[in-house]
Amino acid sequence: MLKSPATHSSTAPVTSDKAKSKAERSESGFWLNAKDKYYAWIFLGPSLLILGVFIFYPMFRTLYLSLFLTNTVGKPTVFVGLSNYINLLTSADYLSSLGVTMVYVLAVTVITIALGLILANYASKQLAGIGIFRTLFSATMGVSVSVAAIFWLFIFNPSTGFLALVSNWLHLPQINWLTDPGWAMLAVIITTVWMNLGFTFLILLGAMQSVPTTLYEAASIEGATPRYQLFHITIPMISPTLFFVSIITLIEGFKSFGLIDLMTKGGPTNATNMLVYRIYKDAFYSGNYAQASAESLILTVIIAIFTLIQFKVLEKRVNY
Repeated sequence: MLKSPATHSSTAPVTSDKAKSKAERSESGFWLNAKDKYYAWIFLGPSLLILGVFIFYPMFRTLYLSLFLTNTVGKPTVFVGLSNYINLLTSADYLSSLGVTMVYVLAVTVITIALGLILANYASKQLAGIGIFRTLFSATMGVSVSVAAIFWLFIFNPSTGFLALVSNWLHLPQINWLTDPGWAMLAVIITTVWMNLGFTFLILLGAMQSVPTTLYEAASIEGATPRYQLFHITIPMISPTLFFVSIITLIEGFKSFGLIDLMTKGGPTNATNMLVYRIYKDAFYSGNYAQASAESLILTVIIAIFTLIQFKVLEKRVNY
């Protein structure tokens, strides 16, 4: 009878101390979390502000304008819903630009990756003077779009250009590279591939140099040819890098603008009128901001679809 109160009185302070300790930890954890959130907003705030002003607001503004008719200064006037999209997707002129863009993007992507892979494969070998060739192959990374356009405009000039002089020397017929619709597309593709090749080459070369040399030594002992080593050792080992390069090259192809503007301005007869350049002309030449906004969103959806296809198809072939 006398022990029960004593027992009760001895456990009460323990329980009280535990509750007090738990409350203190909870309170300190609350203030710690609040302080973490405070610092997180301080560090993330500038980035979120910049993204909001230059990315998210223009994106939602573009979506908003695409649902209206606009005046020449871009002010919405009449709500038309999806009419701008329907008019574009049923326009022969727009569908022609879409087809031209697809040909251009696919050609640039395939040729750039193929040439970058071939050059990186040769440059990865330990040969005398190979450093000079590595520098030359990657030199286009330091060339601006305007300089590249001037350089290739000189080469494609029908009277004084390098190709014209070679044609005269070999007594070949002259080609109007930038005024003939058929050849203008090829000229733009060649120029874009030349511009993109340095980046692709450098990325693939770095990936190839990380492949263990023991794999090639073992394959050589087994009598494997260089071609067999390329397709069964090199490409599988650098497949993550190839996957990355293919996505970047495809997106950059859809975004090509500078070379088109400086070399052909979408001509001749809209043969090189890519979707990005069409958006530029509709917005800043014609003042049709509503149609340009709809074209921008359609282009965004197209890029997203192609990127998704790459992830679904190519990622299955990537060896991590």
